[in-house]
Amino acid sequence: MTLARIVLNTMHRMVYPFLAVFARGLGVDLGVIAYALTLRSLLGVFAPLLASIADSRGRKTGMLFVLAVFIAGTLLVLLLPTFPAFILALMLAMIAKYVYDPTMQAFLGDHIPYERRGRVIAITELGWSLSFILGVPLMGFLIVRYGWRAPYPALAIAGLLVFIGLAWLLPKDQPPDSQRRSMWGSFRAVLTHKTALLGLSLGLMINSANEVVNLVFGVWLEDSYGLQIAALGIAAAVIGVAELGGESLTALFTDRLGKPRAVGFGILLNCLAVIALPFFGRTLPGAITVLFIFYITYEFTLVSSIPLMTELLPSARATLLAINVAGLSLGRAVGALLATRLYSDGILLNSLASLLLNLAALLVLALLVKNISRGSAPGQTPIS
Repeated sequence: MTLARIVLNTMHRMVYPFLAVFARGLGVDLGVIAYALTLRSLLGVFAPLLASIADSRGRKTGMLFVLAVFIAGTLLVLLLPTFPAFILALMLAMIAKYVYDPTMQAFLGDHIPYERRGRVIAITELGWSLSFILGVPLMGFLIVRYGWRAPYPALAIAGLLVFIGLAWLLPKDQPPDSQRRSMWGSFRAVLTHKTALLGLSLGLMINSANEVVNLVFGVWLEDSYGLQIAALGIAAAVIGVAELGGESLTALFTDRLGKPRAVGFGILLNCLAVIALPFFGRTLPGAITVLFIFYITYEFTLVSSIPLMTELLPSARATLLAINVAGLSLGRAVGALLATRLYSDGILLNSLASLLLNLAALLVLALLVKNISRGSAPGQTPIS
């Protein structure tokens, strides 16, 4: 499952550093490629529609279906190296990623005891950071040696291998007739469930708080220190190592602390980082150090929230987790909308906005825990 995530996320993340290479290979302007990426991002809104298949047809069926979609997208570019085919491949890969992740998490929610679920989900989340640390450099090596189309046959073969592996390893998991719902029935179950709505609000707040700083910190480093290229290199290193560190810390501590407590600690530490940013950011080493703490605490918080989400509505796990993906995307959109408007000559207003959003997330977390303790989700495993 983790290897499948590395493959899917490599396809997703490789476009950013090699954007100019793909534009030259396809003979289009960079701005046109950027519009294609915007179109790709909008597809995240529709992920819950497809992910509901996993609640009605089974998790294995859902995962294998979207891996087949991913393989089709990679082969499309290989067979038809044109700009329309490239756009369609981006869209198919995004659909695969946005449906595979919640479906896989729902499968783990079904089969892994809640008290050990934080560690297991954190291990699969390594597929995000390792795609950046290992997958993207490997795709760069192939591009340098064989041209801009070279990643696609490699990704198609890797996708086929994980498809075969999961088809062989995963047990059949058709839901009982008594638990099957229509797509709209699953949506209704989520959108009328107070505990689930609080969980979705929590993720939205966490991601908004992150994006308010995430979108402008590169500009801030450039404005403060005049280091455009260096800032990009430093940012890549900080993000990659912090993502890996946050996922590793989740695997070590989230189950021991308890999921709500781990999320709360993560938010509080992230608050301290954004408070420190305007003060310690007066020097480049101080700015990079605080940014590292900011990203590692964000990753710890977000990954710790996923096992918590898996137990809020077990009867519609895949649909809830897919809506959560859409909610996280909405949170990034809200943060992005605020970030550029707040940023002027420094990071202070962005830090304050991130702090306020984090405090709102803490309030939502407190309401969520209170709601769970009142037994608003009968029949589920006790959440701690």
